[in-house]
Amino acid sequence: RQCSSPLTAEQRKAMASSTRLALLALAMSASGLVAPGRQRAQIRMGMGNSFGRCFRISTWGESHGGGVGVVVDGCPPRVPLTEEPVQFELNRRRPGQSRLTTPRNESDTVEILSGVDKESGVTLGTPIAMLVRNKDQKSNDYDTMAKAYRPSHADATYDAKYGVRAVAGGGRSSARETIGRVAGGAVAREVLKLYSGVEVLAYVQAVQDVRMPEDFDRDSVTLEDVEASMVRCPHAETAEKMIERIDQIRRGGNSIGGVVECVAYNVPAGLGAPVFDKLEAELAKACMSLPASKGFEIGSGFGGTLLAGKDHNDEFYVDANGRTRTRSNR
Repeated sequence: RQCSSPLTAEQRKAMASSTRLALLALAMSASGLVAPGRQRAQIRMGMGNSFGRCFRISTWGESHGGGVGVVVDGCPPRVPLTEEPVQFELNRRRPGQSRLTTPRNESDTVEILSGVDKESGVTLGTPIAMLVRNKDQKSNDYDTMAKAYRPSHADATYDAKYGVRAVAGGGRSSARETIGRVAGGAVAREVLKLYSGVEVLAYVQAVQDVRMPEDFDRDSVTLEDVEASMVRCPHAETAEKMIERIDQIRRGGNSIGGVVECVAYNVPAGLGAPVFDKLEAELAKACMSLPASKGFEIGSGFGGTLLAGKDHNDEFYVDANGRTRTRSNR
C-alpha cells in the first residue's frame, strides 16, 4: 500500500505479523490443492521414539536398514563406561543363540560413537550414541508380506497411519528396535549401580500355563541362576518343562507367549512424581511399548483384585536399622 507518512515501529510489527499469518494460511490452503482424481496427500510425522526426561533414550533404525541404535541423553559425567557392559546385555538379547529363538544370526556388536572419553573410559555428560549394524538381513523372505498383512503384526497399522511401511522385517515394529532399549538400559544400569546401588534382575516366570512355584524364593535368585537355562527361568525343574512345551509347540509350526518377572533391589524411596509421572505409570508405559506386550502387573497385580482390603493392605514397620519398611512391598 502507499503511505503518505513513514510507518511507526508498531505498524511495521503489525504488518509483519499479518504477512506471516497470510503466508501460513496460503501454505495450509496449498496443501489441499490436488489434481483431479488424485487422493489428498496428508503429512503424518513419526513420533514416539523417545522415553524419559532427565535420563532420555531415543531409539532409531529399521530391522533391514543399515543398523539400529540409540542416543542416550542425560547421563551424568565421569561414569565408567565401555562397550563391555553394553555388549554383555546385547549378547543376552542376541538372536540365534538357541533353538528357542529366531534363527536370524547377528553378532549385534555395539559401537559407541560419542559421549564417552575413550582414553579414560568415562562418560562426558554429553549425548551417548550407540550403533549396532545389521548384517544378516534376508529381505527376500518378506516378498509375500508386500501383498498380505501379517496377523498380530503392525503392518496394517503402519499403512493406515503413514501410507507406507517397511515391508522387509517390519521396520520400526521389529523386535530389533529393542536393541536400542537394551543398550540404553545397560548405561542406566551402570548409573543406578554407581549412585544408588540399585540392582535389577529379570527372568521368565511362565510359558503358557507352565509357571514357577508361587513359594519360590525370589530374593535368592542370581544372574547365574537365570543364565543357567536357555529359557532363562531360574527354577531348574520349571525351566525344563518350559523348554519341552516350547519344543512341542514349535514342532506344530506354532508359537506361544509367556510372562517375564522383574525385580529391582535397593530402590530409593521417592522415585516418580504425581500424578501422571508415578513410577508405576512410567514402568507400565515402558513395558507396554515393547512389541507383543499385552499386560503389565506391579506388586500384587491383577491378583490383588481377589483380596479384601484388610488382606491386601501392606502395613508399615521400622526395621533394625531404623528404616520405615513394608512387609510384602506389594
